[in-house]
Amino acid sequence: MSKKSSSPLADLPSVDRLLQTDSAAAMTVEFGRAPATDAIRRTLDDIRTVVLSGGNMPDEVAILSMATKHLTEVNAPSLRPVYNLTGTVLHTNLGRAALPEEAIDAVAQAARSASNLEYRIGEGKRGDRDEHIESQLCEMTGAEAATIVNNNAAAVMLVLNTFALGKEVPTSRGELIEIGGSFRMPDIMAQSGCTLVEVGTTNRTHLEDFAAAIGPDTGMIMKVHTSNYVVEGFTAEVPEPRLAELCRKNDIPFAIDLGSGTLTELEMFGLPHEPTPMEAMKNGADVVTFSGDKLLGGPQAGIIVGTKDYIARIRKNPMKRALRCDKMTIAALSAVLRLYADPDRLVERVPTLRALARPVDDIRSAANRIGPAIAAAMDGFAQVTDTACESQIGSGALPTRIIPSAGLAITPKNNSGTALNALAAAFRDLPIPAIGRIQDAAFILDLRCLEDEEGFTAQLSALDLPG
Repeated sequence: MSKKSSSPLADLPSVDRLLQTDSAAAMTVEFGRAPATDAIRRTLDDIRTVVLSGGNMPDEVAILSMATKHLTEVNAPSLRPVYNLTGTVLHTNLGRAALPEEAIDAVAQAARSASNLEYRIGEGKRGDRDEHIESQLCEMTGAEAATIVNNNAAAVMLVLNTFALGKEVPTSRGELIEIGGSFRMPDIMAQSGCTLVEVGTTNRTHLEDFAAAIGPDTGMIMKVHTSNYVVEGFTAEVPEPRLAELCRKNDIPFAIDLGSGTLTELEMFGLPHEPTPMEAMKNGADVVTFSGDKLLGGPQAGIIVGTKDYIARIRKNPMKRALRCDKMTIAALSAVLRLYADPDRLVERVPTLRALARPVDDIRSAANRIGPAIAAAMDGFAQVTDTACESQIGSGALPTRIIPSAGLAITPKNNSGTALNALAAAFRDLPIPAIGRIQDAAFILDLRCLEDEEGFTAQLSALDLPG
């Protein structure tokens, strides 16, 4: 008569046995046989370690559940949707501009099949991918020609490399900005192969400063819009038309980098005026660069507009191919630009502009609607109160301008830094993470950018609060 093994692992099922179950069959259908087998094997290895350390042996159902959970986590996309409740509309870390539905549809259409990206259907010959957006940009900005690359830093680098490779670029000291992530304008100039010539002082630069800096080695003059900071007080800068005239006299291009850029008047949102590409072109700029994914409300792109001759030279630069946009970016940008042709419905159709224009009373109403659901989810852990908030545009646009907003302040009863951090982590652990901010001893949810109230409140039951 055989004796039952005394090994703690005697009841551990084999991989083959588990693969015969209905649960494993479902895993195989969803993830594939090899990944399912590997997940089961890894799970059994982990269980062996636990059991040999004195832990309990789970049953087959639990084992397969653990393997399925592992596979689900491994196969989950790293890039996930989140609720931006930070109060920063264009949050660089959270993807900046949300695309309009029209742009999303255009991206899906472009991704689904072959397209005429570089093909002229009527002529039956090769075309240029810029043709899909050039006429739209020219009509809107008043430029003669246009091209796009993958972001505005690339646009600036391409312009500098095209016109000032091995040459000098006079630029005002007050405009040598850092654009985020430690990327600084002087560094971009150096990587572009040109030499920066600083002119004027931090707060005051005059036309004579630029004139004195121009010599036989000057490639171009660049003016940089300081969109992410403001110098006030005793200041002076050279008007763009006068810089344009100076460049024409010296037969060198005049470029303006607008950074965020906007194709609409921000005054309608109660915000200060921000210079536009249209104004830059009227002021005599030969080349203007700006972003597609900030105030414009489109996909990440660096847009370059200007005179026909200068844009043609940019297109011939070998770097242009390395920095070009793909078909999905072009499709999205073209769709967004089409929306600008209908200014009466622009705000309601472009999410970035819709968020900026959202009335405070509307945001307060949202706080009143979802506040009780959050309070119920707190289950005594914290107090939830309505609060006034201060939103900002973000991504370097109008950094000193605050937009009145509203939201909810969640204050743990154990009002400590540990409790606040745990609360913020719990909201980040939701199926769709909710990203807020800690301020004044409370966890703040600014609701300016929250449109999917139902989806947000429906997942609050999954909130895992500490202790």
